[in-house]
Amino acid sequence: MEFEVINQFWDLIHEKVESWLEMGIKHLPNMVVAIIIVMVFALIARIASRIVSKVLHRVFESKQIADLITAIFKVIVFIAGLFIALEFLGLTGTVTSLLAGAGIIGLAIGFAFQDMTENLIAGIAMGIRKPFQIDDVVEANGVFGTVKAINLRNTIVETFYGQLEIVPNKILFRNIVTNFSTQGKRRVEVPVGISYADDVLEAEKVIIEAINQQDFVIEHEETAVYAESFGDSSVNLLVWFWIDYPGEPGFMQARSGAVNTIHKVLAKNDILIPFPIRTLDFGAKGGEKLNTMLTNREGSGSANA
Repeated sequence: MEFEVINQFWDLIHEKVESWLEMGIKHLPNMVVAIIIVMVFALIARIASRIVSKVLHRVFESKQIADLITAIFKVIVFIAGLFIALEFLGLTGTVTSLLAGAGIIGLAIGFAFQDMTENLIAGIAMGIRKPFQIDDVVEANGVFGTVKAINLRNTIVETFYGQLEIVPNKILFRNIVTNFSTQGKRRVEVPVGISYADDVLEAEKVIIEAINQQDFVIEHEETAVYAESFGDSSVNLLVWFWIDYPGEPGFMQARSGAVNTIHKVLAKNDILIPFPIRTLDFGAKGGEKLNTMLTNREGSGSANA
């Protein structure tokens, strides 16, 4: 009885192996073609990725972004060839299952690494849009400095205090970014006040002439002085002029040179930059005039003597 069970078991195994062999021999040409398809697509992916890599390295400032997109492109081409090979073998259900599984896995990874994924996508988007490049001077979300590196997840900015700020790419992608290097120039604004006794038009004339004589000033026709407001002790003016930026001298040196120039030219033309003036009025309602207070004090002192 036991031998009969064993024989039945071996017969079943023999039948299965024979059926598999028959099926394998039957599908052997298709398998060979499928393997050739995979090898051809692997070769295509390798050659095409080299071409894409060269193009992307010219397009993107960040080498990491270019390498990542190249790798994604290579994998997509290879997977496309693999799916075509599976379809050729008649494994349509397997292809569908693999696609569904890949979608679920991708969704799970996206939720698990949401912050990282967002920074990565923002980095790729900025690499395509190029709102700034390396060595550009930018300001965004309270960070102001020179771009030193653009990575997949973050951008490194060196502030003018010598500190390195690592800014997540999603912050730069979501917020307003001011690029001071795009135009190649920057306007400098210097506030100054003159006394009420001086002529505003005369001050405007001498300031513009003096500022335009400085080597760092460009576009002289746009140098201007505007009366901004009436201050407590002065008429407040705004001096505007343009400089090359980034360039030499820098913004701070140019503004410092302008302040010195304005101070000298106003003094030379006898135009006063006033100190704050305070007028004390003791004669307001409920108060007592100053001269009355002094007279009363003097009378009180004489009486005591």
